[in-house]
Amino acid sequence: MSAIAVKFGRVIRSLRERRGLSQEALSDLAGLSRSFLGEIERGDAVPSIETLQKLADALGEKLSFIVCQYEQLNG
Repeated sequence: MSAIAVKFGRVIRSLRERRGLSQEALSDLAGLSRSFLGEIERGDAVPSIETLQKLADALGEKLSFIVCQYEQLNG
């Protein structure tokens, strides 16, 4: 479990929860399995750039916004 994966997971979870989506709903929108999304949110899986783009699209955000949110976690 890397610090990068954990922080990206926090960003995805936070954005999902702000939109009132369950893991199942977001995973369906992104075309991912719910268990894989859970692994990403916990930092147990490192998402590829393609997976991050799918999540950004499903969340209605730009990939750059997600990266910016990640950078804000780093201070």
